[in-house]
Amino acid sequence: MWASERLPRLPCRLHGSRARSSASARPGRRNGRRGPEAGYATAETAVALPAIVLLCSMLLWGLLATAAQIRCVDAARIGARAAARGDGDAAAVAAAREAAPEGAEIRLERGARTVRVAVEVPFGGPGRLAGLLTVRLSAAAVAEREDVRVEEPTPPDGRQAALGGQP
Repeated sequence: MWASERLPRLPCRLHGSRARSSASARPGRRNGRRGPEAGYATAETAVALPAIVLLCSMLLWGLLATAAQIRCVDAARIGARAAARGDGDAAAVAAAREAAPEGAEIRLERGARTVRVAVEVPFGGPGRLAGLLTVRLSAAAVAEREDVRVEEPTPPDGRQAALGGQP
């Protein structure tokens, strides 16, 4: 129970009636009269609420796009490691596809000493803005091949270098 509810209501000196409690006063009125600012809070809320909802949805979309980009980076790294170990192309692409976002395009290129895996995926915007806000996320990873023996060049004088770098 509030303190104001326990107190007896006294007659008002100006009008000769009992004073109204603040709880019974109508919203938008001050002392029973409508002020010049009545209804502005409702109008401001009606304008601000859709803007806040749009802002929150765009922030959420940006967060989801960032998470998809991180998944692309992880997928490229996993695919490059698998290919560098000597796994087959199909196994490396399958490992990358498992970690990549849905609908990702994965390309594997083998060089003489390295492998390169590229992952690319379109990421659509939220709701009706999908066509306008679609971005293309991509990532690539390069790893040195472990299944290829690399011959060390011999020094110009023809001697082999001893352990520790001393001749």
